[in-house]
Amino acid sequence: MGPLIGLKILEFEAIGPGPFCGMMLSDMGADVLMVDRPENPRLGLGRERWYDVMLRGRRSVTLNLKSPEGVAAARRLVTKADAIIEGFRPGVMERLGLGPEVLLADNPRLVYGRMTGWGQDGPMAPRAGHDINYIALSGVLNAIGRPGAAPVPPLNLVGDFGGGGMLLAFGIACGIVEAQRSGKGQVVDAAMVDGAATLAAMFSGMMAGGRWSETRGDNILDTGAPWYEVYETADGKYMSVGAIEPQFYAELLKGLGLDPATLPKQMDRAGWPLLRERFAAIFKSRTRDQWCAVFDPVDACVAPVLSFTEAQAHPHNVRRATFTQVGRVKQPAPSPRFSRTAAGQPGEPPERGVGGKSALADWGFSSAEVAQLEAQGLGAL
Repeated sequence: MGPLIGLKILEFEAIGPGPFCGMMLSDMGADVLMVDRPENPRLGLGRERWYDVMLRGRRSVTLNLKSPEGVAAARRLVTKADAIIEGFRPGVMERLGLGPEVLLADNPRLVYGRMTGWGQDGPMAPRAGHDINYIALSGVLNAIGRPGAAPVPPLNLVGDFGGGGMLLAFGIACGIVEAQRSGKGQVVDAAMVDGAATLAAMFSGMMAGGRWSETRGDNILDTGAPWYEVYETADGKYMSVGAIEPQFYAELLKGLGLDPATLPKQMDRAGWPLLRERFAAIFKSRTRDQWCAVFDPVDACVAPVLSFTEAQAHPHNVRRATFTQVGRVKQPAPSPRFSRTAAGQPGEPPERGVGGKSALADWGFSSAEVAQLEAQGLGAL
């Protein structure tokens, strides 16, 4: 099930954006086979597999890529793949004997997906880093925060996942489409610093047009405007306000019980401090649920700020089945949604080597070939 059904992706074990890319492709129906290390390498946070949501929907084989036999087995697997995902530092796959020149010679149609923070070249390429560093260098982190305060990291959503894993999934899908036309594979160099910059493309244009200040909290989308803000309610919770357009702003004022004739104009920056003060005092006078009762029926671009747990139970998300139960974990369902080739229910994350034998059979390996792979150190259950 899913629009990518029939595609075979080989994913080399990594952390963060690499597994997120694999999840995106697996969610859409691709058969993603993980090449895990034989032992637990305690990557990243060392989390157990059952709640590592980004590994859902895969099957697994284990290989020691530091052995000649393991490398030979990996190369054999690649001959059956449409694409690979690797997230090592630049040069590591080459040193293992699994670089693009080798694997594209083995499989000329292969799309070789590479996930790094800094990219495959440039002065920062060999350096270590994490999401916060990549979005810092892209200019994104500097733009997020309150006026006069330090920048605020937006979790690791912009670098790792939006600018990293999702960018690589898009690149691999594009590469596969092109390879189906040309018969030739290629390397996809997905760097989180590039992806984070791409996510912020709109602001390049706004700055050029004099519509965006590089001072934090001074713009309409960074809490500079009182009608694009979060406000605390009487019970210590919050409501989000995004009433940018005049018709939505009018509904906001109506819901708050304010007469526009007594207020500064919406776009009068000199009046924004007064508007913010009035809005904050009024929102503080009722609970979040009471404000939901006021604004739910109208188009004012006002919505409650929910926790992850609350979001799972919200009636809209329940109606759309935005979240699904996989094993012991309630988690986001696959998205986006397709009208004809709908994605199926993801499977649980695999333990190391689990499902590998059935995957090898599905990938076209005979029992004799599987035995040969096992003699080269491949572990599969």
